Amino acid sequence: MKDNCLFCKILEKKIPADIVFENEDCLGFKDINPVAPKHILFIPKKHIESLDRAESEDSAMLGRILISASEYARKTGLNDNGYRLVNNMGKDAGQTVFHIHFHLLAGRSFAWPPG
Repeated sequence: MKDNCLFCKILEKKIPADIVFENEDCLGFKDINPVAPKHILFIPKKHIESLDRAESEDSAMLGRILISASEYARKTGLNDNGYRLVNNMGKDAGQTVFHIHFHLLAGRSFAWPPG
């Protein structure tokens, strides 16, 4: 855990969050500034600054987080019409919290290309 990381503080329950999913690898909670009717953040319990900072030893855990997001989508019916899973890497891509996380977005149609 990193002392000044917002998401680490959520993991440590020092900052409240509307948690909707948790397992040994990750935590899923509602985004406080949603950009879709359903907007859930999935974060690893291990502090990794960004996808660019992940190492090969993190690959299995990161894969399990993707499966966890998919599992959550199936259990809540978000997969019925589809969803988008997004990871922003770096400030120019829109990363504002430097603890790797995945946005699960659903509940509306999305355009392509994004951005």
